[in-house]
Amino acid sequence: MSTPASALSRTARISTTAPAAPARAGILHLGLGSFHRAHQAVYTAAALQAEGGDWGIVGVASRSRTIVDALHAQDMLYSVATISPEATSLSIPGAHTDAFVGAEQPDRVVAQIADPGIRIVTLTVTENGYSYSAATQRLDLDDETVRADLRGGAPRSTIGQLARGLQARAAAGGTPISILSCDNLAANGKHTEKLVREFLQELPGSEGAEALAFLDRAVAFPSSMVDRIVPATTGELRTRVSTLLGARDDIPVPAEPFTMWAIEDAFAAGRPAWQAGGAVFTDEVARYEQMKVRLLNGTHSLIAYLGALSGLATIPAAIGIHGIERAARAVLRHEYEPSIEVPSGVDIRAYETELFERWANTALGHRTSQVGTDGSVKLRQRIPEPALLSLSRGEMPHLIALTVAGYLSCIAPLPDFDPGVHAAAMTDAARDRLASLAATARDGRELARRVIAELHLFGAELGEQDAFIERVGELTDTIRRHGVDAAIADAVGASVTPTKEMLP
Repeated sequence: MSTPASALSRTARISTTAPAAPARAGILHLGLGSFHRAHQAVYTAAALQAEGGDWGIVGVASRSRTIVDALHAQDMLYSVATISPEATSLSIPGAHTDAFVGAEQPDRVVAQIADPGIRIVTLTVTENGYSYSAATQRLDLDDETVRADLRGGAPRSTIGQLARGLQARAAAGGTPISILSCDNLAANGKHTEKLVREFLQELPGSEGAEALAFLDRAVAFPSSMVDRIVPATTGELRTRVSTLLGARDDIPVPAEPFTMWAIEDAFAAGRPAWQAGGAVFTDEVARYEQMKVRLLNGTHSLIAYLGALSGLATIPAAIGIHGIERAARAVLRHEYEPSIEVPSGVDIRAYETELFERWANTALGHRTSQVGTDGSVKLRQRIPEPALLSLSRGEMPHLIALTVAGYLSCIAPLPDFDPGVHAAAMTDAARDRLASLAATARDGRELARRVIAELHLFGAELGEQDAFIERVGELTDTIRRHGVDAAIADAVGASVTPTKEMLP
């Protein structure tokens, strides 16, 4: 769904967060996509406006030239359209000093990490970008790109780029630097550090020794939690934003009003005043991660799969269906919430209420296909621990099982089942492999067993939970034979009893 004209016509303001681009860059960002430009760049622009400093951003796009070319054509400027049903406001962050494509200039990525002027490397490369094995939670040494990076030459994987860049920095004198992951991975700072160390340890002989010693004395890997819904940009948005600006903007970013960034304040060479943009520096990042990845992302995935299977293009349309809303409220309250520790000072009921208001933002038009994409990686960050916790209490997590059944029905539908166009639009690195398993599966139970118990798509421990696998299979069969509404009624009915209070 494109952004309604009425929302854009009620624009509240047009503002520049940073009046002029910073003179020098202090941040290298890997992953120059929409989320970064609507999140970290916005916070950095606010920090520059508040306190100044050499904290400009050099943005590195992974492969596509689209954003890079547009930034260069637009003097490194673009707009962020903050969209609600009531109004839209436009801002122009102005935090970038340069941008390039990493796949075209891999040596430059290494050189930029080695540059002493760069004091922070931030990352939004998605969960897929870390080249780790879900089964072992270690660097995926079977990945051909990782193997090539270990052999030498210009690195292509994110972990290879970080490791080779830090290696070059160590050799050049080793000025301190921080690596800040902004992706949805548990303890993402420690996770990133572990993978970089494993890469360096895999190098032959003592090749990685100097860099490993450098990591010990001068490299910080703080963790962070990021949260803002950023849908895909549409042609209509480009046209209307350009009209409002009075200048052509080929890469505007739509975003919801809500934004959050919780950061561990452990930097090796300083940092911008991100608190000026509302960032929270805290020693409870892990709690913020749990709250966001499970309550927001886990529930969001369920809404996306149920919505797509119901023929609905957007999240607001999906959450507007009574059955889907009940399923979302039940999984959030009864299956995800018991698995988290709420951060100090957070009103969890107010947070939950705000989540449903965010999902119901009809002006934003967040697509079910976008949210449902890459479930093979996203779900293993969201569902195993809450599911295992429920099972350890002797309770079946029916709605988490429905999430997995919905995912399988969208990505790897059983023979003679058509999940619809919105499911077909979801992309997933595991789609072909799962589709081959589904093609010869007799029923949902066999498919669930193959994917969860044999393939260990969601980890080895959940792969040993026979009752959970059976429940996923049952719900997959219900979707196939009787439709998604019947599966929702089954799962919600089994999950919610008169003794369990539903959210209002």
